[in-house]
Amino acid sequence: MLNVRAIAPAFVIGLLVLAASSASAANVRVVHASPDAPAVDVLANGGVLFGNAAFTQATNYAAVPAGNYAIGINVAGTATTAFSTNLDVPATGDVTIAAIGLLGGSPAFTLQPYIDDNTIIFDRARIRFIHLSPNAPAVDITTIAGDILFGDVTFTENAGYISVPGGTYGLQVRLAGTSSVVLDIGNLNVNNGTVYSVFAMGLVGGLGAQALSAVTVVDAIPTPGALALLGVGGLIAVRRRR
Repeated sequence: MLNVRAIAPAFVIGLLVLAASSASAANVRVVHASPDAPAVDVLANGGVLFGNAAFTQATNYAAVPAGNYAIGINVAGTATTAFSTNLDVPATGDVTIAAIGLLGGSPAFTLQPYIDDNTIIFDRARIRFIHLSPNAPAVDITTIAGDILFGDVTFTENAGYISVPGGTYGLQVRLAGTSSVVLDIGNLNVNNGTVYSVFAMGLVGGLGAQALSAVTVVDAIPTPGALALLGVGGLIAVRRRR
């Protein structure tokens, strides 16, 4: 199953973002990849940073000042804290924080940060794959013909970025090193000048919303000004986060 999502609408950011205008800050988003967790609010130092994020959803990026934060994961709309930890936010760059694992099983629920590279190449699409399915073994991401794009990717692993011409690609998830298909992703349509993340989410053998799936998120697109300059060859790589 291919689940293509644009970035979710902006959530409540609060005073942290106001402070970011006068401090070093990173662009941070959250991806909810815990199949047995309900929709959640993400709190930083007691304030809601992102609200009502549901399974498979990615939030917008929010500018967050550098520092160490007490992070709470609450059941959405309540004061019930399901998980808490401390996280360091860097002084610059783009960061995805994935909520992974299982609230009621193993591997246990946790937060996993990933550094994002949202550099845009105008004549290529950039794609990365991250394995966030808690009970899936190591996998290869292949074309239908069996060409390996990302090989031997294990749970929580960021397989890095590849650059391909814009177009439509039929993709499959296979058991690593074999021809056994565990998920037919289907056709992935990608555009030049755009950065994508593909996340394996859900459970092998899961039912309904918890079924194993590939969730594709648009991470970055060109700025309008960069598109205007493209005709004169003025820019090679720029960023515009979604």
